[in-house]
Amino acid sequence: MIFSSSKKFIFFAVPKTGTHAVREVLRPLLTDADWEQQMLTGRMLSPVPELANIGHGHISYQQLRRAVGQEEITNHFSFAIVRHPIERFMSVCAFLARTDPSYADDPVEWAKRAFGFERFRQRVLVRPQSELLIDDSGELALSFIGRYEQLERDLNVICEELGAPLPTLKHRNVTPNEKPDIYRDADFVRDLEAFYSADFRLLGYEQS
Repeated sequence: MIFSSSKKFIFFAVPKTGTHAVREVLRPLLTDADWEQQMLTGRMLSPVPELANIGHGHISYQQLRRAVGQEEITNHFSFAIVRHPIERFMSVCAFLARTDPSYADDPVEWAKRAFGFERFRQRVLVRPQSELLIDDSGELALSFIGRYEQLERDLNVICEELGAPLPTLKHRNVTPNEKPDIYRDADFVRDLEAFYSADFRLLGYEQS
């Protein structure tokens, strides 16, 4: 997450949606009045203890609202980038398996086996991305939601809203592992579509 009091914006960081490339575009806009929370490329914590204690940078709208209040959020332009749920899950699996040599034997079986564990399904990287972006009524609460599939175009929209220079995107945090070709297993795809049903419904992606 990035919370900018100086520029009046909030970036909600959804895992595996080009987050670190977006952060690099936004960081030059920040002043000492602003803060960022992330752990992957260096420990950066919010000055709000309730948020710092979460221990990662993928803070939800509801967590932020409880910590800083609804009025504070309403006064900011809030945005996130989202991704097709199945494609994001494949990217998450490749990322999480980067230190597991067994993954290369059969990435799809690795993904299916991992998904069978409740602890795996409860990880913030795996949970439906819409959970980070909804209010108490279960509806999307942000000012703008861009798509990973058209990242450059939607980031231009965000920068125009912020009065910032149009960005030049760089690839960051690219996982060397091959993504599992989950689409060859129709039953597993149906299981994932059920798990991510809220993402398909709220974010406007079509199921297979």
